Amino acid sequence: MKDKKVVKKPVVKKPAVKKTISRQSPKKIQKEPVLDSVSLHNLKSPFGSRKKRKLLGRGPSSGHGKTSTRGSKGQTSRAGRHFYLGFEGGQSPLIRRMPKRGFVSNFKRIYQIVNLLDLNRIKETMITPDVLKANGLIRNESALIKILGKGSIKNALTIKAHAFSKRASVEIVNAGGKAEIIKT
Repeated sequence: MKDKKVVKKPVVKKPAVKKTISRQSPKKIQKEPVLDSVSLHNLKSPFGSRKKRKLLGRGPSSGHGKTSTRGSKGQTSRAGRHFYLGFEGGQSPLIRRMPKRGFVSNFKRIYQIVNLLDLNRIKETMITPDVLKANGLIRNESALIKILGKGSIKNALTIKAHAFSKRASVEIVNAGGKAEIIKT
């Protein structure tokens, strides 16, 4: 075997470099832009709030093929399945197991309420549903109106409404006015 000569290379010393503080600005950190106000042009939906639609029945490799995520057999796998609110899988639902009490009328009358106290600020002597609507005391002039006896009335007024409380009709008559019932 041939002897290899080992040649040592002289070590070259590099001159020492003094570390100086650079006067350059540090790396700029990118910050998200601060929005002055939120309006339609700068609205963004947060990440993950929108999902892609499931494509069903597109073959076994799609992940939603064959049974199309419905499982196999049974009522839920069939087309046209329908569950009503409170359906308990054929068991007698809770609403049917609970005892029923009381009575709710199908012919309940809902009145718009006006107090005598509110009628004092109206300047007219003949008060009809149109006048009440114009003064903002009721919302709908064609709906039922009931006058209640809260407060007292100062002027003699003729009031047309669908119903009056006993106290209201007595107060109106005592003030020299009339309480006329509108027939429906």
